[in-house]
Amino acid sequence: MKRILSLVFCAFLGFPAAAQAPAQAAQFTLANGMTLIVAPDRRAPTAVHMLWVRVGAMDEVDGTTGVAHVLEHMMFKGTRKLKPGEFSRRVAALGGRENAFTSQDYTGYYQQIPATRLRDVMQLEADRFANNHWSDDEFRKELEVVKEERRMRTEDNPRAMLSESLNAATFQAAPYRRPIVGWMSDLDAMTPDDARAFYRRWYTPANAAVVVAGDVDVQQVKRLAELTYGRIPARAVPARKPRSEPQQTGLRRIEVKAAAEQAYVALAFKVPGLQSLDQPTAQDDDALALTVLAAVLDGYSGARLERALTQGPDRVADGAGASNGLTGRGPQLFVLDGVPIKGKTSAQVETALREQVARVAREGISAAELERVKTQWVASEVYKRDSLMYQAQELGSHWVQGLPLDTNERLLARLRAITAEQVQAVAARYFGDDQLTVGQLLPQPLDPNRPRRQAPAGSRH
Repeated sequence: MKRILSLVFCAFLGFPAAAQAPAQAAQFTLANGMTLIVAPDRRAPTAVHMLWVRVGAMDEVDGTTGVAHVLEHMMFKGTRKLKPGEFSRRVAALGGRENAFTSQDYTGYYQQIPATRLRDVMQLEADRFANNHWSDDEFRKELEVVKEERRMRTEDNPRAMLSESLNAATFQAAPYRRPIVGWMSDLDAMTPDDARAFYRRWYTPANAAVVVAGDVDVQQVKRLAELTYGRIPARAVPARKPRSEPQQTGLRRIEVKAAAEQAYVALAFKVPGLQSLDQPTAQDDDALALTVLAAVLDGYSGARLERALTQGPDRVADGAGASNGLTGRGPQLFVLDGVPIKGKTSAQVETALREQVARVAREGISAAELERVKTQWVASEVYKRDSLMYQAQELGSHWVQGLPLDTNERLLARLRAITAEQVQAVAARYFGDDQLTVGQLLPQPLDPNRPRRQAPAGSRH
């Protein structure tokens, strides 16, 4: 089940502990347009270095889906100075660890290293960002790794298959309808030049940010950034055309058949996302209230969905969850999901999930319930701030969304100001049939002779 604390608040609700709070982060713009964000934290002699590129699956075009993720893999395959795999070997030799990630909204690369080796990884990453270079044969080999990732993580995973199909049915024009890993037919047809063209188009300094958190001096990091990243020639960021989702005019349903032991149902409601903290609108307030609603339903052990659907003699589900997207470069969804227990149907779980939202719309929530949710957020974030990786991740994600450095504190204050009446109002406003797409997993018999796939060699995740 999707847990609201792990999905939303891990990224957006930092709450510094007063006695050990890291120093305020600083942000700069290099001469070529690249952003630099530095967050000093002297509690350990380590540092996290991340490169964020504001490009992801939503920036692809039909026919080359998955190319953002494929390019992420190819960034480890060499430059004009480094052979394939040498980047990773050098980071390991520095005593560091590294990896990368691709989402709908962004692509990121990171290294966690002793703070004294920061210069080395900045030189390596700047070279890779500016001079990615590999052969056609290297591309073809890595593409097979990506295809195997798709088979293992999506095609062999019934819920992942349902999620992929649900997104494709929910969104018609918005680019979130495309899977991050890409459709297999597009991967089959992808060429080395598709990846090279995507790299040349989007990997430009003005479309990227470097984030450094750890035992560092701000001005020293700035000088290192100017000596490494600052020497990369400036190029304009291509214009992005709006791809707005048309208004939905009726309930949509899909069914996915897959070998599975249990059924599963997911309800995706179109909802507003947070657009601004500086000049908030009524829809921004609704987005925050929807986030509170998700936490009331599924934000802690024993929350409403758990009590109503999975406990007692009338239980209908083995598990149930709620999550709200809140932020992103594309449109957002509020998702309810559940797994029917033996003897119950997906239709019964769907009805029970919707009834819990309808109950909030009718009766509201208690002051004690609301306060418990808010207390949970604060307590959770005090401990998360101890992680350098978390600090760098939150700063990078804020930059991608165009949000300020102090988003955590401002967002937490806004969320703590949400009232029970606002939560009741959004429960009544955003959960009608015209905003809903339902996905149902229809379990098929398991094949006992089907071999289990192993993680492909060279997988970056």
